[in-house]
Amino acid sequence: MNWLLFFLLTLILGLTTTSSESNYNYYRLPTALRPQKYFLSILTDLDNPKGFSFNGTVKILIEVLENTRNITLHSKDLKIDVCQISLRKVNSSEKRDNCVNSTAVNPTHNYYILNTCQELLAGNVYELTMSFSADIKTQLEGYYRSSYEDPETNETRWITITQFEPVSARLAFPCFDEPNYKAPFVVTLGHHKKYNSLSNMPVKKTKPHESLTDYVWTEFQESVPMSTYLVAYSINDYSHKPSTLRNGTLFRTWARPNALDQCDFAADIGPKVLQYYEELFGIKFPLPKMDQIAIPDFKTGAMENWGLVAYVETALLVSATHTSLEDKMNVAETVAHELAHQWFGNLVTMKWWTDLWLNEGFATYVSYLGLAHTNPEWNFLEKNSFGDLKSIFRIDAMESSHPISRPIQLVSEITESFDDISYRKGSAVIRMMHLFLGEKTFRSGLKSYLQTYKYKNAEQDNLWESLTAAAHENDDLPKNYEIKTIMDSWTLQSGYPVINVTRDYAAGKAKLTQERYLLNSEVPRSNHKTCWWVPLSYTTQSKLDFNNTSPKDWLECSKDGLSLPKTIGNLPGADQWVIFNTKLTAPYKVNYDAQNWKLLIRTLNSKDFESIHLVNRAQLIDDIFTFAWTGEQDYETALGVIGYLQRERELLPWKAADEHLSNLDKLVRSTPKYGSYKRYVKKLIAPLYEELNGINDTLGSIQSQETTHLKKIAVSLACKYQVSDCVSRSKDLYRDWRSKANPDKDNPVPVDVRDVVYCTSVEHGSDEDWEFLWTRYLNANVETEKDTILNALTCTREVWLLQRFLEMMFDPQDDIRSKNAASAFGLVASDEVGWWLAKKYVLDNLDLIHKNFSPMSAYIAKFLPSLSVNVNTRREYNEFTDLLDSLKDLLKDMKQAVEQTKESMLIEVQWHERKYLQFFQAIQQKLKEA
Repeated sequence: MNWLLFFLLTLILGLTTTSSESNYNYYRLPTALRPQKYFLSILTDLDNPKGFSFNGTVKILIEVLENTRNITLHSKDLKIDVCQISLRKVNSSEKRDNCVNSTAVNPTHNYYILNTCQELLAGNVYELTMSFSADIKTQLEGYYRSSYEDPETNETRWITITQFEPVSARLAFPCFDEPNYKAPFVVTLGHHKKYNSLSNMPVKKTKPHESLTDYVWTEFQESVPMSTYLVAYSINDYSHKPSTLRNGTLFRTWARPNALDQCDFAADIGPKVLQYYEELFGIKFPLPKMDQIAIPDFKTGAMENWGLVAYVETALLVSATHTSLEDKMNVAETVAHELAHQWFGNLVTMKWWTDLWLNEGFATYVSYLGLAHTNPEWNFLEKNSFGDLKSIFRIDAMESSHPISRPIQLVSEITESFDDISYRKGSAVIRMMHLFLGEKTFRSGLKSYLQTYKYKNAEQDNLWESLTAAAHENDDLPKNYEIKTIMDSWTLQSGYPVINVTRDYAAGKAKLTQERYLLNSEVPRSNHKTCWWVPLSYTTQSKLDFNNTSPKDWLECSKDGLSLPKTIGNLPGADQWVIFNTKLTAPYKVNYDAQNWKLLIRTLNSKDFESIHLVNRAQLIDDIFTFAWTGEQDYETALGVIGYLQRERELLPWKAADEHLSNLDKLVRSTPKYGSYKRYVKKLIAPLYEELNGINDTLGSIQSQETTHLKKIAVSLACKYQVSDCVSRSKDLYRDWRSKANPDKDNPVPVDVRDVVYCTSVEHGSDEDWEFLWTRYLNANVETEKDTILNALTCTREVWLLQRFLEMMFDPQDDIRSKNAASAFGLVASDEVGWWLAKKYVLDNLDLIHKNFSPMSAYIAKFLPSLSVNVNTRREYNEFTDLLDSLKDLLKDMKQAVEQTKESMLIEVQWHERKYLQFFQAIQQKLKEA
């Protein structure tokens, strides 16, 4: 179109050629309009040597709820052809045209506002059509491209995929990009006929493109109503592995052709979990097909797009020869998590991102239920429920934590909510609720909720109403108790309680009080007038009733939200312990009086230590080290609790100990007393390492999955502290691998300890050992193996290799994908040798890093804790906080990560000032007792 014609049309139609700034500045869309249906057509060009691009047309049927003179929707970085915008009324026999006389934008909230020639009247439906185009970038959000190398031709193969959660559909097409604007979608994709096209729904028909040779249009069936963040489509040359489902749902797992053999596991477990959820929720999977697709470059682990779930390759693909048991279980967990979303999140969606946890917390917990059903030998529910609590206890004990359900007003706040609080704490409080309600009420309440709100949006209060009705109907909750009252205390405030148990041994009673636990010892806990409704389960040394997790009583809150103390009776005398929170049924910690701790230590250090359930043994270790950190207990007591570990052969207690030992190692490794600490840990780990036959067993003879994980911990600690033959055996295995004629196919290192063997051999090896592993990285076809190798490469003690590696991480032309660079950088920075190099590199190259990773602020946020790990003094703390303050413009979208980093540093500085000497006095005493 020539400029004269465009100018004339502009005058006739009243359109402005450039958009003005809008004065509408509220963070939520106006409520006058609601989309009824989208017709979305996207033409993708993946073969243009001058650049990758797409163009499209969206036709939206819009219902008018209130009279208005404008249409406000979302659009970001799209070129919109104002000449092709059309608007007409369509819900009457008189289909009258309206027009758009001007447009405006609000860049803060990504609004695109169309001002109409005539007022849009309530009760009418209008058809808005817009044309747009954009480049297909590699930014891992919106509609973007990824690639893989064809091993036969050494050519780069390009594919496209969408990642719209939370607010990136607006990067792909103009839309009402908020979760409560659900609507059906009819998607049509234009592409070269050599490619596959996938979307949420099955293909309806394919026809030749009207003007482009060898191009086709693929139209998909109309979808069920869904939020924009769940829309998905992909153009690719992948192959797929089909699965068979009894209920007729088409189930396919897609991957690049040279990784198709890695799809078997996901193709097997996915349908099994899907069918279990249909039974659990009482609602059939609502779509006619389910596709899973593995993407080389993906922003998160996976995305639950309805009917087309996208995964990063490490979260979906499993190799029979290269994937460890741990990685295989992670794949299973991710698949189960995303499929749980098909009901929690997709079928019923939160109204606003405040209740993101309803999606993520439920999907996390329900995935454990699914895997406990499909693979009971993994002990998934117990192991991961403990893992959830272990992960949140530190972050949620900081003032910079946030409630599970938090107010959201900025896009950056939405992104920051995808964290352990939403996922893991959300899962933990749901598990608590499941246990105090019981199986029948929990299931019936969930079914009622899902049936009531299917294809709609809901808030947490809607869930509480469904569960309360079920609980009262089944007499599983006193009539004067409401789920909302109980659960709001856990979801609407930060933190968790420590329950202080003070026993009156003569009277057989105990007084229980609660307060928020804070790691920052400079903040008086009295400043936080918080209270939780706490279900109290407990057992005693004589009863040993660990399987009864139902609450025997409750710690309650007053109407003003103040904590009410509780007295428990019928407890044993002074020679028997009591344990609260059996099997860690709820996310709280328990601190006992000195006598009860002594009784527990006595049992742990006797032949009867297994009389305490293994989950509660893990709980005692985690709790006592937490209290020793802030001074409620001393390190002599803490070391007394873990002294029995020399005889412990269960996984969970060792996992609890391993985390605390690792944290303490980071604190003291650069101090003059570190040698004493190493000797102490070697004394603890040696018996376990020897009993499990060290690193010599190939693990093939181990039947128990738990023992495999336990051996991994033993080998990791043994090599780190140079116990027995761990280092020499690792080097022998590595040397044997290097001698193979084809090391990429013939690897003698046991798959479940490869990370330890690789890291140990690189740490104690030569430059040639490093180069050999780097070559294996370049040649590897399994992403989990590539991750293992990449992490091991950071273990070198050679400064020049670390420097070279840092430069390779952030070079966009190099062989390390951006999704891997952040984790590898963190490992370099967390090491005492690499820390100085990493810190200097970031400061010298901050603009480059920001450019390469922007807008992926989540990746940059991962750098911060790594850089702060060696800050031990007030001076270093002040220097680092000043540095962060000076970079506040670059870090403006990472406020939560910055605040948590600052607080974590302060907490560790406090430990050095107040606990360092006491800790080593306790260590020296234990070494003398040996």
